[in-house]
Order: sequence, then C-alpha cells, then structure tokens
Amino acid sequence: MARYMEDVYYEFAIKLTHDAAQILKTAINSVKKVDEKLGDWDLVTEYDRKIESTVIGQLKAKFPDHRFIGEESTGSELPELTDDPTWIIDPIDGTTNFVHGFPHTCVVIGLAIKKEMVIGIVYNPVLEQLFTARKGRGAFLNNEPIRVSNIQDLSKALVCMESGFIKIDQLRKQTIERLRTIVQKVQGIRTLGVAALSLCYIAMGIVEAYYIEGPGISTWDIAAASLIITEAGGVVVDRVTGEKIDIMKPRAIGACNEKIAKEMFKLIREADQKSERTKQK
Repeated sequence: MARYMEDVYYEFAIKLTHDAAQILKTAINSVKKVDEKLGDWDLVTEYDRKIESTVIGQLKAKFPDHRFIGEESTGSELPELTDDPTWIIDPIDGTTNFVHGFPHTCVVIGLAIKKEMVIGIVYNPVLEQLFTARKGRGAFLNNEPIRVSNIQDLSKALVCMESGFIKIDQLRKQTIERLRTIVQKVQGIRTLGVAALSLCYIAMGIVEAYYIEGPGISTWDIAAASLIITEAGGVVVDRVTGEKIDIMKPRAIGACNEKIAKEMFKLIREADQKSERTKQK
C-alpha cells in the first residue's frame, strides 16, 4: 500500500512539475517584476509566487492531510519537520539566473515521509533536464539512469561553489579564504548560482563536489537534490559535522563519494581556521 501511494504522489508531482516548468520557460525571456529579499543577490519575482501558489494549491486539494514547506510561503522561519508527508518546494531555484535569462534555473519539488526524502524532482525546462529520484529506485535524467563520477582524487575534480557571498560583509573574508583554499586543490571551480541543479550535476557525473551554505539557502534548495545524489551513488554531508545531512540544516557538501566529501570538509575547516586567525590579528 505504501509503495502504491508513493506512485500516486510521484505521478501527481511530475504533472505539477511540468505545469510549473512551463510557466518558468515561457517567462524566462519576459519582463519581470523583481523584488529583493535579503539583498540584491537574493531576488524574488511574481513568477516565483505564482508557481508556488499553483503547486501548493493543487497539492492541498489532492492531499489535504499533507504538510508543506515552500520558499515563498514559509519564509525564513522553517516549520518543524514531522513524520507526516511533507512537500518541500522551490518554485524557481536560481531566481537571479531566471531574471537575467541565464538558462541554469529550475523547479524543485520533493516529498519527505517520516522525516526522510522519498521523492526528489528537479526540472530545468530551458535545457530540458528532468532529474528524478525515488527512495530505493535510483536516479534518472530524462528517464535514463545516472551515476556519480568515479573520480577519487580531488586534484582531478570539478567543484561548484557560490562566490556571491563575497558581497555580504560578514561573510566576505571567510568566503574568499574558502575559495582560495579550494581552488588550489581542485582541477576547476564553477559558480552556477543554482543549488539544486549544481547538486544534480554531481548525480549526473559531470561535477564531483558542491559546497553550499549561507543566508538565502534553505531546506528547499537541497532536499530534493540530496535524494537524487544519494540514489545516484553519491553522498551529502553536513558541512559542520561531516555527518549525513539534516535537510532542516542546509549547510551541505555534496560529493560523488565519501573520500571527496571528507577532503572538501577538511579544506573548508582549514580555510575557516585560517580566516579566524587572520580576524584575530
């Protein structure tokens, strides 16, 4: 019965994802009304609100007993994650990209049951990339199975990070030190400005690691994609503890394997220690 209901949830979520993504795709090159949330690096448009309202409205009508966590409706105060089926939604991840027409942007829908992710959907309709995963059933891109990279050496790894936090005064030195430390150890750094897709690129096997935390980053940025990574054979760990990620504490290192994750964890810790010593001088 549980597997049957998960099938029902998944099929309905896929339909909603396609409906929402059509709004995104149609609007990406249009004029948008843009508001700032935490700063000029954290934007929201009328399309973020429209997509989330549409998705949550239809989910509530279909599954009235379920709970919801959404970027625009939940706000900065996250509700407690319970054992109840809980939909976790980011109507447009990569809103700044969306505003500029940069094609790395997506709709994100995930479902947690008993505090564990069981469905993850990340869809970029501009590049026609539909990433999906269901707990215990593998990860897929456009219905084709995907697996993480087999690279074990960080010096051969392509790593994604978000350099935009340099704009925030209290994070500037820390972010610069992390970038400086990591770029010297890896083969290349990329900044895409979209957490869910960057994590999915690990699952796809074209990126080896991605580190993300900071203001404006929340559960909806990592929940669905964390399942997609793990179902593709990768790992997502807590940046502070190094243990398995708690999706309600979105300070994440995603990686193609534990070795790469541990090396990233170590480099970030070393960078933070150096940044702290510099601050104390």
